[in-house]
Amino acid sequence: MKWEKKMKRIGIIGGGAAGLTAAITAAGQKNTEVFILEHKEQAGKKLLSTGNGRCNLTNEDMDASFFRSEDIGYVEIILKKFGYGDTVRFFESLGLMLRSRNGYIYPRCEQASVVRELLLGEAKRLGVTIYTGMHVTEVLPEKRGFRIFANDAQTGGGFRKRFYADKVILSCGGRAAKVLGSDGSGYSLAKAFGHSLIPVVPALVQLKVKEHPFKTASGVRTEAKVTACVNGKEICSDTGELQITGYGISGIPVFQISRFIGKALYEKASARVIIDFLPSMDEKEFTGYLLMRRLGKEKMSVLEFAAGIFHSRLTVCLLSLSGISAKKRVEELSEREIYRFVRQCKRTVLTIRDTNGYDNAQVCAGGVSLREVDCGTMESRYMNGLYLTGELLDADGMCGGYNLQWAWATGYLAGKHAAEES
Repeated sequence: MKWEKKMKRIGIIGGGAAGLTAAITAAGQKNTEVFILEHKEQAGKKLLSTGNGRCNLTNEDMDASFFRSEDIGYVEIILKKFGYGDTVRFFESLGLMLRSRNGYIYPRCEQASVVRELLLGEAKRLGVTIYTGMHVTEVLPEKRGFRIFANDAQTGGGFRKRFYADKVILSCGGRAAKVLGSDGSGYSLAKAFGHSLIPVVPALVQLKVKEHPFKTASGVRTEAKVTACVNGKEICSDTGELQITGYGISGIPVFQISRFIGKALYEKASARVIIDFLPSMDEKEFTGYLLMRRLGKEKMSVLEFAAGIFHSRLTVCLLSLSGISAKKRVEELSEREIYRFVRQCKRTVLTIRDTNGYDNAQVCAGGVSLREVDCGTMESRYMNGLYLTGELLDADGMCGGYNLQWAWATGYLAGKHAAEES
């Protein structure tokens, strides 16, 4: 009689980008049975909001310098094992046509929903079972394998269902965007196995300004350089389209620096943002431009004189901060006042009172320390057969496809190695 190997049962908690990648990878190997326990009513829901609904899958320019972590060297190890090229090949194998926009990789159709459908379709083809509406409360190790307990995600009770798995992959996400399924419960599951957390804060998120001087310019968008300043030290900068809101500031450059501000606020440090509203000119150039520009415009109001440089509502705010009346005539404007206006435009300092919270954040900074997992396999160093992926870990990327690349990479490694023979 021919001896048949016992099917290995792999349980994946969380059906997001990392969880679906892990499931597809594991289910593609022999003698493997895979199931997903998903908190929301459908798997892959968070994918629908990525890239403004277009799903920025990855980036041609891919290395650890685009990520932040307490242990950045481990990020590099993971990206070398599953990088940009691997992601492209993975999605092309699913039948997805891709396109590059200045190195940013999108589906050719620019529909995040298609990415989700292809992942779910491949999981179904490979026999992955997806249980939705499941809130996992406990993962308990047994003599061999794990017992997983889950409740009704809507009520928090109603039933207590049990699942058995030989291996478990935690792909629960962080705390960002709870409405899309990331409720932070994965941190508790990881801590139950002895894992520690680097403090978790919102990242890629809007910032709330204390005594907001640009409130009346809400809705204005303008090119600007935005710098995070913590305890008086300039930490990092980014340039792009700044969006002014009623509560503070938003836009890609704000997102890129927000994790540093979030960390500073968590540590009760001084958190400020410095804004250069005209990054294309230095102070000397801008001053010379204004001094030349005023010739022949002496009878104009200062607001009329400045028209075309900034949005009028932004100009009024900048003039006010400079102590200059918008109605003042140019002929009454002193060179000292011009210098003051230039300085304000080039270096407006805003005190940040808070981020816009986890519900509005795209990702979280912090999480389970990368020192506590084998970065070649994503297996826990504290519990054999337990794997951790994605946003649960202490690594967050910049805007541009980096956080999805992290999900694909860690999900693939966890799925591949969980399915291997022990």
